[in-house]
This record gives sequence, C-alpha cells and structure tokens, in this order.
Amino acid sequence: MATVSETDLGARSDRGSDYADLSRLVRGAGLLDRRPRRYAARVTVVLNGISYGWWVDKHNRHHAHPNTEGRDPDLVVAPLSFTPGQAATQRGLRALFVRHQAALFFPLLMLEGLHLHAASVRAVVFRRGLRRRRAEAGLLVLHSAGYLAVVFLVLSVPQAIVFVLVNQALFGLYLGSSFAPNHKGMPILAAADDVDYLRRQVLTSRNVRGGRLLDALLGGLNYQIEHHLFPSMPRPNLRRAQPLVRQFCAEHGIAYHETTLIQSWAQGLAHLRTVGAGSTRTGND
Repeated sequence: MATVSETDLGARSDRGSDYADLSRLVRGAGLLDRRPRRYAARVTVVLNGISYGWWVDKHNRHHAHPNTEGRDPDLVVAPLSFTPGQAATQRGLRALFVRHQAALFFPLLMLEGLHLHAASVRAVVFRRGLRRRRAEAGLLVLHSAGYLAVVFLVLSVPQAIVFVLVNQALFGLYLGSSFAPNHKGMPILAAADDVDYLRRQVLTSRNVRGGRLLDALLGGLNYQIEHHLFPSMPRPNLRRAQPLVRQFCAEHGIAYHETTLIQSWAQGLAHLRTVGAGSTRTGND
C-alpha cells in the first residue's frame, strides 16, 4: 500500500497558509466564478436516475477525507478490499473474491449502474433527513417511467430487456472506469492522520492526461487534483487551473501525480492485486 512520506508532507510549521495562498492565485485568475446557467442546462439534459441528495452527501464525505480509512465512503465498496486490514477480515467466498479482485474489477463495474440506482431508491425510501424527498422520488419515478416507456415502445420485449441490461452494464463500466483512476492505488491515510487540507487532496488524487477528447469523455474529472482542491470550480476551468496548481505544488515540494488513462488503470489494478495477495498470505498463516 502506498504511504505518504515526510518529504511529501513538507515542513509542518509553514504549511498552514499554503492553501490560502493557492486559493488567492486561483480566485485572482477568475477560475472560481460560477456558471449557474450551465449547471441548470446540464441537470435538465442529464437526468440519470441517481438521487441527488444521496450522491451529494456521499460525494461531500469523500471530498472531506479522500482515501482515508474509516472516513472515506469510497473505500468501503463490497466485495472489494482496498487495504490490508479490510482484506484480513474477509472469509469464505469473499476472501476468494479478494484474492482475484484485480481480475474481477472491470467485470464487477458492469454492476455499478444497477448499484447506484438501487442505492438511490433506498436513500429516497428509507434514509432519514434526506432533503426534498418528494421531489427526488418524483424525479426518479419520472426518469424510470420515461426510460422504460421509450425502450419498450421502440423495441420488442426481448430486445428491450437485452437493451436495458447492456445499457446499464455499459453505464456502470463507463462510470467506474472514469472514477477508478482518480484515487485507486494512491496513498491511503490513517483516520487519525493530521495532513493539512492541501496535501490531503493532492497526495491522494491522481490526474489523467489525454487532451481535449479525454476531457470530454471524463467530464473534466481527469483533473481530479484541481477538482478536489476546488470542488465548486466550474468543470471547464479545471484545465485552466492545472498549470497554476502544478507549479504551486512544485514550488512547495508537494508530489503532484499525473499519468495516462491506461497507466492509471494499471496502477489501480496493481494496488488491488497487492492487497489481494496479502489476503492470501494472511489466510495461509
């Protein structure tokens, strides 16, 4: 498992104001100016059947403590194990899965779309404190009804069933392939780690380079470091913010990780393979 060195963290005495300095640079460049009309248009065009309230809560908890044991919900994704501690607790079929989780990772992603829809429904029906529950429920019903109506009106019943299964499998594979390169295989912090905000976000995130085409395919999330440092930054501005952030990190001795899409997948799979191999050794002891 990757670890954070004291060299990467820098001197603890002078890092408290680093994020404030970087924020002033970014804000001065006008990169934090909001675009409400663009957001409204995107929400209208993309209604993907996922609970907004549930997703925002999960997303915020992840952003507050990325790759942090016991605090990042994205590190708790059954049946996968991302840390040796998680792998050591697995027994039976789950332990067998973990041993081969690297090979099974991408096939498993084909179920991610169904998982997101199911989690959204559970949140709307059972979760206490969910804001705008009625509106969320109405939108989910509208989305599902419209989606299924169009499919079953255009296609025969067997064709429609196959289309829905393939569509949802590809949807999950696409989302998972977009999200996985961001943090998997990057340093994992202990729950009690006192790394400051700037370094916590940069050291646990990975950027994926690939030009404008990849920007469009990944929706700007390939600039994951900038997205984590400034979650409210409009997606088109992430690419413009990257040179500022990368130079700032270089000047302050903060490791800034960037790689290709294929290499990011390879690094994530290598991490899963290492954790799985460790579970095998633990089981044999």
